[in-house]
Amino acid sequence: MILTDTHTHIYSEAFDEDQDQMIQRAIENGVKRFFVPAIDSSYTNAMYDVESKYPEHVFLMMGLHPIHVKENYQEELKHVEEELKSRLGNNGDKKFYAVGEIGVDLYWDKKFLVAQQEAFRFQIQLAKKYKLPIVIHCRDAFKEVFEVLEQEKGEDLFGIFHCFTGTIEDAHKAIGYNMKLGIGGVVTFKNGKIDKFLNEIAPEHIVLETDAPYLAPTPYRGKRNESSYLVNVVEKLADIYQIPVEKMAEITTQNSKDIFGI
Repeated sequence: MILTDTHTHIYSEAFDEDQDQMIQRAIENGVKRFFVPAIDSSYTNAMYDVESKYPEHVFLMMGLHPIHVKENYQEELKHVEEELKSRLGNNGDKKFYAVGEIGVDLYWDKKFLVAQQEAFRFQIQLAKKYKLPIVIHCRDAFKEVFEVLEQEKGEDLFGIFHCFTGTIEDAHKAIGYNMKLGIGGVVTFKNGKIDKFLNEIAPEHIVLETDAPYLAPTPYRGKRNESSYLVNVVEKLADIYQIPVEKMAEITTQNSKDIFGI
């Protein structure tokens, strides 16, 4: 059984003490593919380091996280653009497999809403240029994210709605923009809500994720999350869809291949 964690921050400071052991635990649990989102330029070298240690398992994204859209966001977007160009503009082995994580986050404040949407739109256009999927971060901002997606919709727009926590109407809308739904630990929460309607969404629209070190699934809720806990997510989804765990793993890994091209 091969599991794919489509969203995991394995370079995070939360794993400074045991990164190798954490990754090994995940591999032993069947998690063989780690797709790693960017945050901002301060983490780029840490991403490259973990990729160089696990080249057969780690696949990087490049982007500017909406929470990190601040006064200097134009400089950060230039960094994203330059990194994409340097790795994808030649025939080398080093690649990016998505532009992410990008989007809008209004949980903390709305001060940078216009800048977040501008950065989101710019990075979508970079993804289209390089024929890459996008990985969307959306928190308290479905309306604002959908506004941008509506403007950018087309056959060349596709990707993953990371950490999907919306309604069934939001789910159908996201799928309509060629997005898979990234399902993680929230689906195991008693108040997670999405478990109530996911069985109305075909599993072909679902990918697995942890968002480690955040959002650990039950029974680890409130603790540091790690990619090995993806097993708890796939078991919950297998229960929701009433199919074997192995089949759920197979479907979601194929879905990740359809998105990332690997």
